[in-house]
Amino acid sequence: MRAEFAGSVVSVAGPGTRLSPGDPVVVLEAMKMEHVLPAPYAATVSAVHVGPGDVTAPGLLLAELAPDAVQPQAADTAAEPDPDTIRPDLAEVVERHRKGLDEARPQAVARRRRAGRRTARENVADLCDPGSFTEYGALVVAAQRQRRSLADLVENTPADGMVTGIGTVNAALFGPGAARCVVMSYDYTVLAGTQGLLNHRKTDRMLALAERRRLPVVLFAEGGGGRPGDTDTTSVSALDIGTFTAMGRLNGLVPTVGIASGRCFAGNAALLGSCDVVIATRDATIGMAGPAMIEGADWASTGPRTSAPSPCRNPTA
Repeated sequence: MRAEFAGSVVSVAGPGTRLSPGDPVVVLEAMKMEHVLPAPYAATVSAVHVGPGDVTAPGLLLAELAPDAVQPQAADTAAEPDPDTIRPDLAEVVERHRKGLDEARPQAVARRRRAGRRTARENVADLCDPGSFTEYGALVVAAQRQRRSLADLVENTPADGMVTGIGTVNAALFGPGAARCVVMSYDYTVLAGTQGLLNHRKTDRMLALAERRRLPVVLFAEGGGGRPGDTDTTSVSALDIGTFTAMGRLNGLVPTVGIASGRCFAGNAALLGSCDVVIATRDATIGMAGPAMIEGADWASTGPRTSAPSPCRNPTA
């Protein structure tokens, strides 16, 4: 048995020691870590050439082993693992992802159907090229653990009410690189598409990626604005967020497209109004309360004004 690296000897089995396969023969210390050199087979130590405290070099002879004449039979090895078998921890992750999909939420989807509307995930799937969308933050739930159970939050607040990710749009025409964009959709089936603590953080992350990677942004903005009831925070108020300024920084840097169908109010409308292009269905209701809110949203996309801003950058919407 020879040393494979430089180190110092911590211990060594003495001459005449009987060893089973895997028993330690020499323990070396290197880089403040101990490395055990095990017996490769059943054997007896016939000679030792180093002792505790000796310094080794690569290739130095440490000990000599005399193999037993009769080697023990190897234990029956387990059958080859099935590559299709899913470990319990991975199965839990897969199930968590599944619970956020439309097929796992038939009642929520049915409510959307009765209202004549589509789900957030349907919109994202139809916008992006098949298989191109990579979701960010799918396992996030509403920040309400102080008043609701985790099981309740997983079941009823998937993705904290916002689907976010990166996908391609019309890659066949423009190539996969030029077609990549950030896609965000508030989910009206989750707390009326309101803006919660963690979906604000998800939005901030996506807008930062859009700014850094120069990616266009598509925003489905249906929702009720700021959400009361989030408890899992040390913040005094819900005003210490950078989402709206982050959206404003994209103005003139990357294209931004906002889409509104149904009700779009307050913070959701502020982000919508900051977009370069606003697409709204005829039944869309876009609203923002108070001059300060309206002026703040308008300033985020156009800069300060001397005249009173309009409630929406696209009056026809």
